[in-house]
Amino acid sequence: MKNYYDDKAYDMSRLLNVLQRIVFSIGVAALVSCGGNGGKKNDSVKMVNVSVCRDANVLPPTSFTGLVRPADVANVAFRVSGTISRVIVNEGDYVKKGQVLAIMDDRDYRVQLNATKAEYESVKADAERVIAMYEDGSTTAQNYDKARFGLQQITQKLTNHTNQLHDTRLVAPMSGYVRRKLRESGEAVAAGLPVLELSSSDKLEIEIDLPAKEFMHLDEYLEFYSTFNVTGSQHFPLKVVRKSAEANANQLYSVVLEFKDGVKHKGVAAGMSAMVYGRKSTERSSYDEKGVVKDSEHDIIIPSTSLVRTGNTTRVFVVDESKGIVKERVVKLDFINPDGTVTVSRGLKVGEKVVRTGAHSLSDGQKVEIMAEPTETNVGGLI
Repeated sequence: MKNYYDDKAYDMSRLLNVLQRIVFSIGVAALVSCGGNGGKKNDSVKMVNVSVCRDANVLPPTSFTGLVRPADVANVAFRVSGTISRVIVNEGDYVKKGQVLAIMDDRDYRVQLNATKAEYESVKADAERVIAMYEDGSTTAQNYDKARFGLQQITQKLTNHTNQLHDTRLVAPMSGYVRRKLRESGEAVAAGLPVLELSSSDKLEIEIDLPAKEFMHLDEYLEFYSTFNVTGSQHFPLKVVRKSAEANANQLYSVVLEFKDGVKHKGVAAGMSAMVYGRKSTERSSYDEKGVVKDSEHDIIIPSTSLVRTGNTTRVFVVDESKGIVKERVVKLDFINPDGTVTVSRGLKVGEKVVRTGAHSLSDGQKVEIMAEPTETNVGGLI
């Protein structure tokens, strides 16, 4: 008769035997998939971190926090005094240039204009008779001048009262968005008192604050560009358009930059935070007055982890983004820098992207995909 514990021991032995076979099979499959390709090209796509080759004569970019704002902001007001009948638009509405935004009670201005029209007709008729008499020689030059000047005066008065009636309708001076609604229907307003605040929709700028040390050397910056979390790795070229004459309460100087591409800033909106980067040169002689590199051959800075040493040859892997592959490139190493970078004098160009880590496991022509860089909203570069 079988013992209960003998049966359990037998079942456990069989289970362990099956598990051993499964583990062995997985190991063999892994070895075959990793190293059993018989020397054929690896078609698998590998995720890689990259670094951009930068000019050794150019310092790493200095970063500043900026705020996007509309380049044009206008306080819109009636040119006449009165009571607002209706404010047609609301905050956030998009309006076109010339669109009616608000209407004022125009009763008094209509009465005024009608009275002036009647006065104009009377003066005009009298003036025409006097002018005709003067041409016939039957009146004096003094009467002629009085009639002529009187007609000019009443004509200007009629024009003024016509404009005042027209000004009871508030129109948009530009296309854009209603930022703030400052007055409501039924309110009495004086001429020039703001009713609405508009902001332009097709022109944006970025404002940054610089400490005195950076502000005093603002002209040494070769370029500025900005990035945004919502637009990924896209760079937006900027140019300085205004700067403050004195520091604010925090001892910072305001600098305003506009987008070089004008309206080509899709995905960017007023109120967004921006990271602004400024690039300075340590050798001004290598650049012309527009900040363009003069020399075709100059040293390049890359991370030391990008290098692959084989005997006396030093190589890196350059990413060809158009084909989604890496290309092996022989370089000449000049210096090993204290900050973990190296200076290369031959084989690379400014702006090219080299694999930063894991280059030893790559092969020429291998398919790769660039790993997203970590940001405040993409910690670890996982998305």
